[in-house]
Amino acid sequence: MNLVWLVPLSAILFIGSFSKSVSKPDKVHIGSIFTFGTINGRIANISMNAAVEDINSDPTILNGTKLHLSMQDSNYSSFLSIVGALQYMETDTVAIIGPQSSVMAHVLSHLANELHVPFLSFTALDPTLSPLQYPYFIQTAPSDLYQMTAIAEIVSYFGYSEVITVFSDEDQNRNGINTLGDKLAERRSKISYKSALPPDPLATREDIMNELVKIKLMESRVIVVFTYSKTGLLIFEVAQSLGMMESGYVWIAGTWLSTVLDSTPVSTKTSNSIQGVLTLRPHTPNSERKRAFVARWNRLSNGRIGLNPYGLYAYDTVWMIAYAVKTFLDRGGTISFSNDSNLSGLGRGSGGVLNLGALSIFDGGKQLLTNILQTRMTGLTGPLQFNPDRSMIRPAYDVINVIGTGHQQIGYWSNYSGLSVLPPETLYGKPANRSHASQQLSSVVWPGETTVQPRGWVFPNNGRQLRVGVPKRVSYKDFVSQDKSTGTVQGYCIDVFLAAIKLLPYAVPYKFFLFGDGHQNPSYGELVNKITSDEFDAVIGDIAIVTNRTRIVDFTQPYIESGLVIVVPVRKLNSSAWAFLRPFTPWMWGVTAAFFLIVGAVIWILEHRINDEFRGPPKKQIVTILWFSFSTMFFSHRENTMSTLGRLVLFIWLFVVLIINSSYTASLTSILTVQQLSSPIKGIESLITSNERIGFQVGSFAENYLKEELNIANSRLVALGSPEAYADALERETVAAVVDERPYIDVFLSTYCRFQVVGQEFTKSGWGFAFPRDSPLAIDMSTAILTLSENGDLQRIEDKWLNKRACSPQSSLLESDQLHLESFWGLFLIFGVVCFLALLIHFCLMFRRFNRHFPEVSEPSNRGNLRSARLQRFLSFADEKEDVFKGKLKRKRMEILSNNANGRELDSMNGSKRIQGETTQEGHRDTWLQ
Repeated sequence: MNLVWLVPLSAILFIGSFSKSVSKPDKVHIGSIFTFGTINGRIANISMNAAVEDINSDPTILNGTKLHLSMQDSNYSSFLSIVGALQYMETDTVAIIGPQSSVMAHVLSHLANELHVPFLSFTALDPTLSPLQYPYFIQTAPSDLYQMTAIAEIVSYFGYSEVITVFSDEDQNRNGINTLGDKLAERRSKISYKSALPPDPLATREDIMNELVKIKLMESRVIVVFTYSKTGLLIFEVAQSLGMMESGYVWIAGTWLSTVLDSTPVSTKTSNSIQGVLTLRPHTPNSERKRAFVARWNRLSNGRIGLNPYGLYAYDTVWMIAYAVKTFLDRGGTISFSNDSNLSGLGRGSGGVLNLGALSIFDGGKQLLTNILQTRMTGLTGPLQFNPDRSMIRPAYDVINVIGTGHQQIGYWSNYSGLSVLPPETLYGKPANRSHASQQLSSVVWPGETTVQPRGWVFPNNGRQLRVGVPKRVSYKDFVSQDKSTGTVQGYCIDVFLAAIKLLPYAVPYKFFLFGDGHQNPSYGELVNKITSDEFDAVIGDIAIVTNRTRIVDFTQPYIESGLVIVVPVRKLNSSAWAFLRPFTPWMWGVTAAFFLIVGAVIWILEHRINDEFRGPPKKQIVTILWFSFSTMFFSHRENTMSTLGRLVLFIWLFVVLIINSSYTASLTSILTVQQLSSPIKGIESLITSNERIGFQVGSFAENYLKEELNIANSRLVALGSPEAYADALERETVAAVVDERPYIDVFLSTYCRFQVVGQEFTKSGWGFAFPRDSPLAIDMSTAILTLSENGDLQRIEDKWLNKRACSPQSSLLESDQLHLESFWGLFLIFGVVCFLALLIHFCLMFRRFNRHFPEVSEPSNRGNLRSARLQRFLSFADEKEDVFKGKLKRKRMEILSNNANGRELDSMNGSKRIQGETTQEGHRDTWLQ
């Protein structure tokens, strides 16, 4: 009997156990690792418990399975974080929220990779936590990569080129600052100094004081603070005591400051120390769910702490895990774990105290990770979704300005549209616009309670004077020189520098250092290089702004225009009996004479048949052609033109003659009244193609330019050291020309009048003062130079030193060039076309009339003789006067009428009228065309 009941009972037990193995579990365990004494740790505790409660209260989420959240307080200890993670791995935990710090994220991610348990963190946002290296670590809030990008764009928006960073020296902050440096470099800015403090909360007041004292002596006044709340607030407290929260400073804090402002009451002392600071807050769009959660926050927290965006991210992170677990279970997944073969032999049996063998691999970890990354939901923080690089979609921040006892939002930053005064969610539906003009923020109240934007830098107050390098010139001392009696430096360039530096809104102590041996002008290239080697802080003087120098230093706005010009020796052209031929080149004379003959021939052809003045013996006609042609030069021709075509040709020709006469007269007047100068060098082209030697000033960039840019052989170049050397070399023909910058040449020609500039300036540049790359002093000095130019002081300084002309202006010595055919070929072309068309029309009409009155008779046997006879007849027709031809034609027609007098009277009368009408019509038409 007992045996009978045993079999069915065993079957029932087996079936029950099988059903239990495939049914959904009652609980799913997740863990969390936070320091619950921190602001974010306290808020995360409340938010995560609220999320678990909401999930478990809705049976449709996990279909009866409960989510169980365990919490491990690491209490600022990395060791406790590791212990807590190992404990979770022994208790069948499917996912862990945390750790709070990026330091532990780097460590525990190796554990996650081994045991396939996903770690999700909304506070460990180190941008170097790569998903390729740590596939089981997921950041559920925007990475610090975006926070650093936002700070870099704020710095760029206000036009600052250098910043100082103060940060806690641990992984997340250190890597964040490195990322900030990269983002600033993309915008032509940089971090000038990195101030590292001991990790939070180990930094002391003394540590911070030592760093801020060093920073106060530096020139940059833009300071970025990237740390945690305890260290950060202490930094501002010490900065206020040092007077670093006054006007002139720019302070930008990371999201840690907005977390403090949102979640904790701020004392009056703390509030006073952070006035005018800019900070960021993760942006979460408004929604009904968010407002509902904010409304219940006081009940959840009992009013002990305020809600910040990281509390919203904590809530959403739990929901991400819940939906991923739901998908995992709905698809038939089972919560199971298996032993790790790598840990076999590391258990208690090996004599150790750690039960590492109890650590097991989550078999469904890979699938759960996939489900998390495929999240598509809307949470309290807005749309929750991951990009292909596993970063959160649509990262954005609020830009906040601390004012009074509170703070004011002055704009937004998003990775989609940059800085804007409009919420990012209103811009996602529009095309992305990252142009400079589209970037906007509201007005800022800066430290010192001023709305005037700080300059962002000051001259460093470290007791060191600005080391200013000055060339020790031995020539052209009007520009830069040393007074031998007093030892002071003076000159045009020095006065410009002193006038500009007086306009700066701050004091700049400086000291001049002469560069050169005093025997010859120094190399200006070497002088500029002294800046890069940190021997000089600036170089002033007659420093040309050229390309290779701008690659290593920054120049101010040019204070005088410059450019290379050519100076040549000149000799006077002696007047001669044939001076009247100089205005035109031989080609111009030849073509002009040819066209005078052409116009005479054309007019003769057009007028010969109808104008008696163009008829007569051949000798008379030749004389008439020549006389008519050349008399048009003076508009004194006696012959009248009767044909329309002839008048048209003559009208165009007289216009051509008028221009030629005017040009000739002007050129000849110049030749006879203006002093003429001549030189074989006419400009840079003729200088290059010649084999003549070329002089240049010692130390000038002209030498390199001639060799490197114009490929002139070094053997052709002669170094000259003074204006006297220029004059001597040119007069002795040691060099054919001197190439130097325009300001030097102007001074040279004010004394030496036997030389002149030929051609145009073949380079365009200027002189400026040189400073180290990215030096803000270069910008302020440029502004000062522009002010000097606008108020006239720059011109007064130039008049004082440079306008000392002793010679008459060189413009009176300029050579008057001959008139070339190229200047008139258009006129000749137009006239030639008119002549061609007139002749073409004339001959077409003549052939038409000839063919009408002398039709060709077709006789194949005597075709050659007929063509010869017809040609002779045409030439006779062309030479015959029009009136004679018409008379012959009329008599011939009368003879025809007389021979046909026996015809009918009506036919005879009609025929006579028709012939008379044709003759009259043809006569009128031919007369008009002629």
